[in-house]
Amino acid sequence: MGGFGSGRRGSRGKDCTDDVRALDVRRLQRDGLLKPDSAFRWRWSRGGETTASIDICVQADAVRLDYRQRSRGGEWQDMAYPVRLDWTPCHFGGDRAWWRCPAVGCGRRVALLYSGSVFACRRCHDLAYRSQRESEADRSTRKADKLRERLQWQPGILNGDGGKPKGMHWKTYFRLYAAHNDAAEAMLREYEVLTGRLQGRLAAIDTKGWR
Repeated sequence: MGGFGSGRRGSRGKDCTDDVRALDVRRLQRDGLLKPDSAFRWRWSRGGETTASIDICVQADAVRLDYRQRSRGGEWQDMAYPVRLDWTPCHFGGDRAWWRCPAVGCGRRVALLYSGSVFACRRCHDLAYRSQRESEADRSTRKADKLRERLQWQPGILNGDGGKPKGMHWKTYFRLYAAHNDAAEAMLREYEVLTGRLQGRLAAIDTKGWR
């Protein structure tokens, strides 16, 4: 049974969902692990090394989570508690599994629970999505980089374009090329605005310094 340390709070306030470990009920169901009266160990890893694990015992309408955790370098604590499962019918047959958030007073139906004092939903842990902490320039940069990856170009707009990838239809290439240029231009405009603001602040500081 592995352990969980405390998460890091981002420089812009809230932690992001990417900053903590998530337990995805969709993945467990897809892997056939939610069979009543079964038990297994779920692991998180990085670079091929296990970073944390949790023991899960499946019941008819709930699972039991069993693990160790500590907060801010404190003493390790043994944690064991149930998380209810909910099932909804799918349009094409079968049922879809959901968690019922175990945090006191919640019970929200969610697909993801996030590590903390207990595994709970995003709202209970007050987590933000990564995109909510991005500026317009960040979003444009991320979009341009994703398009460059699809075009098989070297990351970073300053590296220019690499032409049409082998096997890609010209129609697809021109569509992605135009979308990439739009994202790159939007990013450059945002950086021009930010640079102008910074220069204005530096000029104001310099003027005050010489008075």
